[in-house]
Amino acid sequence: MVDSQVKAQVDSLLESLHLSDDNLKDIMQRLQRDMEKGLGAATNPTAKVKMFPSYVRSIPNGSESGRFFALDLGGSNFRVLLVTLLNGDVKLESKVFALSQEIMTGTGEQLFDYIATCLGDFKKEKGISEKLPLGFTFSFPCAQKGLTSAFLVTWTKGFSASGVENQDVVKLLQQSCAKQNVELDIVAVVNDTVGTLMSCAYTNPNCYIGLILGTGTNACYMENLDNVELWDGDDKEPRQVIINMEWGAFGDDGVLDDIRTDFDKEMDKLTPNKGKQLYEKMISGMYLGEITRQALLKLADHKMIFRGGLSDTIKEPWKFETRFLSEIEADTSESLTKVDEILRGLDLKPNHQDLQIANLVCQAVSSRAAKLAAAGVATVANQMNRDEVTVGTDGSLYKKHPKFHDHMVLYAEKLAPKKKVNFMLSEDGSGKGAALVAAVASRKK
Repeated sequence: MVDSQVKAQVDSLLESLHLSDDNLKDIMQRLQRDMEKGLGAATNPTAKVKMFPSYVRSIPNGSESGRFFALDLGGSNFRVLLVTLLNGDVKLESKVFALSQEIMTGTGEQLFDYIATCLGDFKKEKGISEKLPLGFTFSFPCAQKGLTSAFLVTWTKGFSASGVENQDVVKLLQQSCAKQNVELDIVAVVNDTVGTLMSCAYTNPNCYIGLILGTGTNACYMENLDNVELWDGDDKEPRQVIINMEWGAFGDDGVLDDIRTDFDKEMDKLTPNKGKQLYEKMISGMYLGEITRQALLKLADHKMIFRGGLSDTIKEPWKFETRFLSEIEADTSESLTKVDEILRGLDLKPNHQDLQIANLVCQAVSSRAAKLAAAGVATVANQMNRDEVTVGTDGSLYKKHPKFHDHMVLYAEKLAPKKKVNFMLSEDGSGKGAALVAAVASRKK
């Protein structure tokens, strides 16, 4: 193990990443206040955590059946799915289409025309001529005006296609489909977080929270209509609605400034949306690698690692990928061969102690992320009038990181001791989930 004196010095340089239980409880109170602001009619316009009603009122009950299309757009690939539901069984057929940088950052018309073309090709490929209901997963912050109307608030995750912000994305998709004679009945637009909740609820009726821990992070949960002052839908049973929290923006008004580290601030300067999505930037996969790189630079600056010598490669922003954290922390071999391979791949010349220190840095960054995410889940669980709740969870960070799940379970239990919080891995929340929202919508018609 690392010499205890060296470890103490490393720990003191990483001190700002360590959050105590008291810190976390304090953060929970701040999030609780922000949730109330988002749900309040008078306070919502200035609230950072927007708490958008999704207009999804019911979870699946297992009776849904039929064939549905799902479209999943939320990253550098998008998927088209044909989902067949029968007697509680789900059959998925899907195709992935890549989105080039040009399309992600070109015009909105180009983006939606391309999506419509791919939808048309998929329909032909599957030999489907009839007009099937479609659930559209659109994983960007949206203000929904109904189940089939969602206005993009702001692009995130590297997208910047023009003419889409403040527009109804369902209309844009319908216009592109009409232009190309692609016949579809868009019955629901959902966020991937809502899709994740629905997908887990299909097999677990106790699932009332959806959580994404991937490139970005977000959560949703079933809220009582009495608490949703912004509700403008009908007042019939069930008197509940899934709230898409858009919690990534928690802290954008400065309420988390006291826990943001120099590493966070340096990383933020390198993002296209500086000062935005600050909670997300401490938790999600898009950013953890860069936070780790910033911490390694600081340690090298203090001659605590690599004998102070850095390669040109490690000096380049974003060169330390988030998957490296998962791989480094998964390496439990005595020789730390994988850690050595990763660092040498960045043109560094580590000795054995460097490998151990790199592991400590990754642990500090990822455990902070898991603690912050667990504090968010515990806040939501405490808000709900249920003793036990299942959290449907999806996302590459949660799935691939060797310790994230265990940290989440441990801290959710610590921070919401009166609740029993279970985590359930969602199988294809955004695809299957969107089809289930479409199915529930069709069932209710």
